[in-house]
Amino acid sequence: MPMRASIETKLRSAILRSLRAQGFRVEGSHVSFRQRQDKRSIRKRHEHAVEKRIALAEAALARYEDRLLSLIASGNEVKPENIKPRLVQVEPDTMESKLFRYACLHWSIPVSSGYGRRLRFLIFDDSNGKLIGLFGLGDPVYAIKSRDEWIGWDSEAKAARLYHVMDAYVLGAVPPYSQLLAGKLVALATACDEVRQAFAKRYGNRVSLISGRKREPHLVLITTTSALGRSSLYNRVKLGKRRVFESVGFTGGWGEFHFSNGVYEDLSQFARQRCVPTAKQEKWGNGFRNRRELIRKALAKLGFTQDLLNHGIQREVFVVPLASNAREFLRGHDARPRYHSLPFAQAVKFWRERWLLPRVERNASFRDFESSEWRLWRKPKDD
Repeated sequence: MPMRASIETKLRSAILRSLRAQGFRVEGSHVSFRQRQDKRSIRKRHEHAVEKRIALAEAALARYEDRLLSLIASGNEVKPENIKPRLVQVEPDTMESKLFRYACLHWSIPVSSGYGRRLRFLIFDDSNGKLIGLFGLGDPVYAIKSRDEWIGWDSEAKAARLYHVMDAYVLGAVPPYSQLLAGKLVALATACDEVRQAFAKRYGNRVSLISGRKREPHLVLITTTSALGRSSLYNRVKLGKRRVFESVGFTGGWGEFHFSNGVYEDLSQFARQRCVPTAKQEKWGNGFRNRRELIRKALAKLGFTQDLLNHGIQREVFVVPLASNAREFLRGHDARPRYHSLPFAQAVKFWRERWLLPRVERNASFRDFESSEWRLWRKPKDD
């Protein structure tokens, strides 16, 4: 018994030290910023978690870094008038999979691996073989108030049809293409026909573990949240009069990123030894549903309240309806979706004319980027 109390006391102290080191003020069970919440300070809050992910990835990726860097363009390798984007679906255990993970390590906030179902895509520039950007889709969070209010569904419809929603857990362009507003192209790509078709191919006619019934693979809505408060990437992403990304509100500032800079491993070990996962039937799998459940239960066991998960960073919530009747379909009022048509080639053409060419005329800073700036680990010395 004394040893158990010692472990809990040490873990409690480690959690409080970690939060304070990240710039949080902890008063009882309430967490708040010591500093203002502009984008620069929010990035600062994530630095520890990002550094931790880079350190953990070194063993798996460092030996491939030269090859991965060869797929990142320097500015002098990009000829805007020749850019030829190509959409590639990422398969497990491939070099594309390693490139996806490697690129995500350069995001200013830690990128999760997505939950449950997962589709990942890269966009390459066929004019030079370099990476333009990427996006990943995973299972959505069950409860997002602003999303649910926008859809207007009841609990029964939500339980039956959340299957038809995916969340873009990472989305963006890499330099130097990011300086050419290629993030807008990546955003448009999420709404392309090819993505819906990939979803249908991957998940078509699968049997639900809960209901035991086959579900038709209709992807009708993609959701995403901005990384740093109000978004400048998703705003004004339109195709003619159609607003592709619609802002529906802000999150309540709940999450677990502030436990990811070293204490998560200790919390995980503690939870697996001392906490009981959400009850499930054996065929649904064992263990905790996700990181948030694990952390929430560990914190409760340590005497903290769930309020410690409220970090206070509110993120803008966006929905991307892939069908004109997406809400009616998700409510259960319409039997089939009426999809918008957007081939990837059309998205590329629109991006080129709307964003790329005007950007090049105004700003040539992309030429200054060197791919060597992206190196994360020291090159091993020759034997």
